[in-house]
Amino acid sequence: MSTPRSTAPRGSAAPVLRDALIVASGGTLGTLARYAIDALLGSPAGFPVATLAVNLTGAFLLGVLVQRLAMSSHLGRTRRRLHLLLGAGLLGGYTTYSLLATDIAQFLVAQRYAEAIGYGGATLLLGLGASWAGLRVADPRAGRR
Repeated sequence: MSTPRSTAPRGSAAPVLRDALIVASGGTLGTLARYAIDALLGSPAGFPVATLAVNLTGAFLLGVLVQRLAMSSHLGRTRRRLHLLLGAGLLGGYTTYSLLATDIAQFLVAQRYAEAIGYGGATLLLGLGASWAGLRVADPRAGRR
């Protein structure tokens, strides 16, 4: 997810530091949530169930967040800060592309090619579906179309 650029004048470190702290606060909570889910679900039979669950729920929640923020232009600065806190921070810390890539690489090293392709493909396709569902769920106009 791209992070909105600061509109602060050049040379002003305070807004950049504030934004970094907002992202870090959300990221800390997201990382803790991911850790808790990994501790609960783990990787039964060597399959990264927790990573798949985190990435799919994160894709759904990001879809919801993006749609809600797009529909709430009246929030101004609060909208941008919510994007930083919840999008870049919380969901950025919660989801994990690097672990997905590492899990796929481990399947390949272990010559578990079908699982590598299935896991990678399922994450991509189901993640796309989860994001789309999140956008639709958060759009009050979606039911009227």
